[in-house]
Amino acid sequence: MSKFLRFLFVAHLALLSPVPSAAHEFWVDPTDFTLSVGATLEADLRVGQNFEGGAMSFIPRNFTRFEVVQGDSVTPVEGRIGDKPALRMDMTAPGLAIVLHETTNSFLSYDAWDRFVRFVEHKDFPDVLERHRARGLPDSGFTEFFSRHVKSLVAIGDGAGQDRAFGLRTEFVALANPYTDDISAGVPVLLLLDGEPRVQVQVELWDRAPDGTVSVTLHRTDDAGQVLLPVSAGHVYMADAVAMLEIDPEEPRNAVWQSLWASLTFAVPAD
Repeated sequence: MSKFLRFLFVAHLALLSPVPSAAHEFWVDPTDFTLSVGATLEADLRVGQNFEGGAMSFIPRNFTRFEVVQGDSVTPVEGRIGDKPALRMDMTAPGLAIVLHETTNSFLSYDAWDRFVRFVEHKDFPDVLERHRARGLPDSGFTEFFSRHVKSLVAIGDGAGQDRAFGLRTEFVALANPYTDDISAGVPVLLLLDGEPRVQVQVELWDRAPDGTVSVTLHRTDDAGQVLLPVSAGHVYMADAVAMLEIDPEEPRNAVWQSLWASLTFAVPAD
């Protein structure tokens, strides 16, 4: 097979790549969270469970936003269809680099009530089942739209800088810089939906230890939409939260629910 035909074959496979499942987390996974100035920032887009998952290719039709921000500089991520890792960018200035990624809408059809119940209970939506019944919706054969709204914090050189809200449909905002601030008490984060705090909702915190061991703890935002995430030196973290919204049946899939997934990845430097 010629190099050109091999490229076409790989590109075709990339276009056929399945969209991330709504039952799995989605996150930005940098190869290294601390880089020297002049180094190349590489990061995969991953989908999976237990903080482990397959890498997604760079496919522009699958996202509406993919950028790296440093201070006031916003740089769109460029690449070729099928690239893995999906992000590869030379970093020429010091400071906190914030990776932003929002996916296009995908859909999931529920063919069994138990599957919907498991998802709803796992993500802590205590009233969704009751609301589903009250709307007269069926136990199976209904559809949900979902999209992902993810961020990652990477230190370039001194890593100085602060995260902020960037207008993602839903997003975590780190209220402390894990690379420069005193986070001995934890990393405070704010959770937003359409620019407003999400109060009293569940946040899952995935923790990967230096030996590769992964654990998860459950937390809850307060009445200001904030939560303090406990962290340890040398560990990598992913915060994850999901919003579940009612929508009127919408073509082409006649979806009746919409889930919006937020995640934030960062690392805590070793002592």
